[in-house]
Amino acid sequence: MAFDRIAVVGAGAWGSALANTLARAGRDVTLFARDRPSADRLRQTRESPRLPGIHFDPRIALADAASGVPPYHAILLAVPSQQLREVARIVGQGMKKKTPVIACAKGIERGTQKFMTEVITQSAPGAVPAILSGPSFAQDVARGLPTAVTLATADKKLASVLAGALGSTYFRLYHSTDIRGVEIGGAAKNVLAIAAGIVTGRGLGASAGAALVTRGFAELFRFGKALRARPQTLTGLSGLGDLILTCSSVASRNYSFGIALGKGQSPAVAGSGKLAEGIFTAPVLLEMAQARSIEMPIANAVVDILQGQASVGDAIEKLLTRPFRAEA
Repeated sequence: MAFDRIAVVGAGAWGSALANTLARAGRDVTLFARDRPSADRLRQTRESPRLPGIHFDPRIALADAASGVPPYHAILLAVPSQQLREVARIVGQGMKKKTPVIACAKGIERGTQKFMTEVITQSAPGAVPAILSGPSFAQDVARGLPTAVTLATADKKLASVLAGALGSTYFRLYHSTDIRGVEIGGAAKNVLAIAAGIVTGRGLGASAGAALVTRGFAELFRFGKALRARPQTLTGLSGLGDLILTCSSVASRNYSFGIALGKGQSPAVAGSGKLAEGIFTAPVLLEMAQARSIEMPIANAVVDILQGQASVGDAIEKLLTRPFRAEA
């Protein structure tokens, strides 16, 4: 199984960064923008507006997804989670059967409560769904700084081969067959990062921040355990590792969004800039947790704030006044 010809669909910051690192690893890469005008602009500038100052590797070809995506050895979908279904449908029309289609988005689809690999299965019949997730910022990956992430698909041998094909010295891929565990970590950490940002924006201190992340991870772990994720996945790169990164840097869109909320901005104003996936994931995550009687008070507080059911102050007060309990 050779994976030399790779398509990356989505020319935002993450897609552009992935295309660059794959090209540097010697792969034949085509980066697909959403339409022809966008692709034409990228051909002229040779850089993504989401990654100013970082130029595309000269070996990267540029095309537009609106015209269709022809067959490739593997296809990476680097689009927002709520747009992945439509993009997977387009990709599915031109691909060969058993082509690995790798979701690079971290979220759960609204309305269906489907994880990204489930969306791929429904929208691109014949694809081999996979997920790429872990502690990574597009800027770091694009610059060639050391990064380690997880790639998961159901077939152990395929996961290993794909990790070797897509990875490189500075972009290390660990492989797994625990698809659901990897997806849960990526989705839940965005919601918890909003809460961590609120703590920072509110000026509650480093001790409160550490407590929030620790108790947030307990929520993530409970949710993952209920959906049969492996503990080692939840405590690995795509779970705890991604949570630590996302809850500690203003380069995280979700954390920065939370900081703005903590400083008193409304959700509408705070979310008017860069996309924060946790905004869309939070209510779906909570719905799924409540249907399974999983206690997730921090995620609940985030949803209450986003939906205007509680102020930031009220949500914090509710969390602080919860009954004392044994740590488990």
